[in-house]
Amino acid sequence: MSDDADKRMPENAAGGPRVDARLLEVLVCPVTRAVLTYDPVRQELISRAARLAYPIRDGVPIMLPEEARKLDD
Repeated sequence: MSDDADKRMPENAAGGPRVDARLLEVLVCPVTRAVLTYDPVRQELISRAARLAYPIRDGVPIMLPEEARKLDD
């Protein structure tokens, strides 16, 4: 068996790579510096203050406001 199989990130409930919990603890919204909420189903980090949802791609949060989805409420 190869060592590469042991180094892969575990998957989350949505089937994608899991984001490191330690990373989620330190990330904040780049626009407002507010706390983010992790949505494991949609693979997004939600900033309620900025009304933005930052995507997580291949286990990597994309913290660019221009890449974020605007939230409707």
